[in-house]
Amino acid sequence: MLIRTEESVTEHVACTACACVCDDLRITVADGRIAGLSTDCPHAVAWFASHEPSAEPAAVVRDRPVSVTEAVQAAAEILRKARAPLIYGLSRSSTDGQRAAVALADFLGATIDTTASEGHAPSILALQQSGESTCSLGEVKNRADLVIYWGSDPVVSHPRHLERYSLEPKGELIPNGRADRTLVVVDVARTATAELADVFIQVKPGRDFAALWTLRGLLQGIEPAPGTETGVPLETLRDLAERMKTCRSGVIFFGYGVARQPLGHRNVEALLRLVIDLNAFTRFYARRMRVLGDVSGADNVLCWQTGYPFSVNLARGYPRYNPGEFSAGDLLAHGETDAVLFVGTDRIDTFPLAARERLTQIPTIVLERANCELPVTPTVRVTTAVYGIHLPGTAYRMDEVPIPLRTTLPQQAPSDGDILRAILAELQGEKSETPSSKHQISSSR
Repeated sequence: MLIRTEESVTEHVACTACACVCDDLRITVADGRIAGLSTDCPHAVAWFASHEPSAEPAAVVRDRPVSVTEAVQAAAEILRKARAPLIYGLSRSSTDGQRAAVALADFLGATIDTTASEGHAPSILALQQSGESTCSLGEVKNRADLVIYWGSDPVVSHPRHLERYSLEPKGELIPNGRADRTLVVVDVARTATAELADVFIQVKPGRDFAALWTLRGLLQGIEPAPGTETGVPLETLRDLAERMKTCRSGVIFFGYGVARQPLGHRNVEALLRLVIDLNAFTRFYARRMRVLGDVSGADNVLCWQTGYPFSVNLARGYPRYNPGEFSAGDLLAHGETDAVLFVGTDRIDTFPLAARERLTQIPTIVLERANCELPVTPTVRVTTAVYGIHLPGTAYRMDEVPIPLRTTLPQQAPSDGDILRAILAELQGEKSETPSSKHQISSSR
């Protein structure tokens, strides 16, 4: 007997598995499942494969399956009783959900924080001090003939970054692609990306600041005093400084290897000031290697809603910004929050041990996609749809360029934005239709 399988193909799909947000994918869907993908990027393959149909309940309260309406009421009750609630996550959300989270935090007088506080927070602090000479990835593709990865291994963390943006693509002023570019990798050990590099520079662990500051001096013709710790052999740094000065257009992509160190913000500040100095000689840029799909979007939404990118406290009726004091991991570790609403659960595993222990002592609410293994056992969980899979939306690429997200699978759950608005309406005592597990997003959004 011949069984007919219905197939549909969606072009130009954006992938939010990482902050590259590659938007050139072709997705084949058969019988409500993703049956084909036009890339072999391991992150994309794993991401799209994780959205298989699930038998999980639409919502759970204290390990008991309930309706979404009951879960919303339970979540609202937890937040109503909390004296110092915290909202955390947002990097797997979209602009709609992020705005709804800020509105809820504002009503509650809560602290709202993104995964940036466990990621590139030192980089954001540094650029607030020194400024940032930066550009879009399109500018890199079209102009950069010198590409430097410092403390970053994109072959592992961002598998298509070199292919699409930095090394291989042909650009307006780079007609021969890879042949017109020099790739330099600076890291404490040889990485997968270093194997592709024209020049690999091994810096001593914890000596990035010394190497960067020495480079700044060499650009100005200042030689370090004999015996000065430079982190890298001086001749190697002289060669790198000359390459930087004489390139037509250059870029440094830097990652956690620079930022996530003790005093990492000083490392990044030194790097950003080096790039500013280089613009006296040539066109040069710096760009953070953001990790999660829409963490840049979370930063952007918080900025234009509160004035600050992460770690924002609204308890006094106006936004206060103080990374460390109002960062999720620190608030939990110090016992300064009594209820947490997670919008996505990425990077909870990087919290301090005391913070993770605190999560076992207070009520937690989790809005998360199906088939996701949770790092906490929540008091309330609501399964939500995924932007770019079940819902349209907007994700911000690592260079803050907004990318539209397409729908590839039918929606079987409400969005996090809908749930957050329903919780807010419940807290305000308004009568509203709580989105059901079959809720369809309005066409006006």
